[in-house]
Amino acid sequence: MRRIRKKLDQWTARVLDIPQDVTMDLPRLTMLGNLQLHIENHRGVLHFSEELLKLSLSKGVLEVQGANLSIRTIMTEEVLVEGNIHSLKYIQ
Repeated sequence: MRRIRKKLDQWTARVLDIPQDVTMDLPRLTMLGNLQLHIENHRGVLHFSEELLKLSLSKGVLEVQGANLSIRTIMTEEVLVEGNIHSLKYIQ
């Protein structure tokens, strides 16, 4: 049943020209160099320090490692992180 739902969501997104992150509840990451990261469709902050940010996603966890990290904006489904970003890791 899950596979049918996934295929239907993909087909709907393609036919209606809707971004897949909207129909499939996927995160959208936008980086500006290594200084700024905007994450949409997160489920909450699991851990935050100046060196590590862990965000819960609908399917997994996103780890952001860096130096002098700060959360500039946090909303229900969006986070804006600034600092010197070294790496991103998606853990499913």
